[in-house]
Parts: sequence; C-alpha cells; structure tokens
Amino acid sequence: QVQLVESGGGLVQAGGSQGLSCAASGSIRSTDAMGWYRQAPGNQRELVAIISSGGSTNYADSVKGRFTISRDNAKNTVSLQMNSLKPEDTAVYYCKWSGYRIGRYRMYDYWGQGTQVTVSS
Repeated sequence: QVQLVESGGGLVQAGGSQGLSCAASGSIRSTDAMGWYRQAPGNQRELVAIISSGGSTNYADSVKGRFTISRDNAKNTVSLQMNSLKPEDTAVYYCKWSGYRIGRYRMYDYWGQGTQVTVSS
C-alpha cells in the first residue's frame, strides 16, 4: 500500500496565497506522476496540476500563471503553491500518486484524503 498525507489548506481571502503539500510513503518502488485535483460541491473532480518524474508539468487553464506545482523525488513529496486565489478556487483538493509498488509490476494510483481550501471574497 501507499499512503498519502496532505497538509495545508484552510481559509484565505481572495487575492491571497496558500500552499499545499503531500507526502507519499509505504511500499514505493518508483514514482511516476504526482498531481493535485480538486472537487467543488456539485462538480466533478478535476485536474489542477500534474508533474511527471522528469519534472514536466501540466496545469488546468483556470490556474495557469497562478499555481505552481513542484516535487521532491527523494522525499516523494509534491507541493502546490497557489497565488492570486479566487473564490472559484474553493474546493477540496486531493493529492494523487501514480507509480509502482515494491514487488508489483503494474502501475497503481492512490489518492490523499483531501484538504479543504476556501477562498473568501
């Protein structure tokens, strides 16, 4: 199994900044992509940002230029720096890990428990 522990989140005013972090641990043989997704009430879960093992990134159009994703491969952590936050960024943010487990030979996906980000206007 792989466990994901998220930190950060909370209440922030519009225009403010906030950071999220996620640490993966457990039976990790290698990590492929790590990313952040979010789900607002009544909406489907959507991709926010993703980063490959080589450092390539992809962002949702709605957050480009405002959010920055980064990772520490040695520590199996991924972070999301969110700037210029808007009320529409309010959602539960989920960390996702994709990779290979020790002793297994197919790729697995694991999700964090989610952390609430609320942006007040």
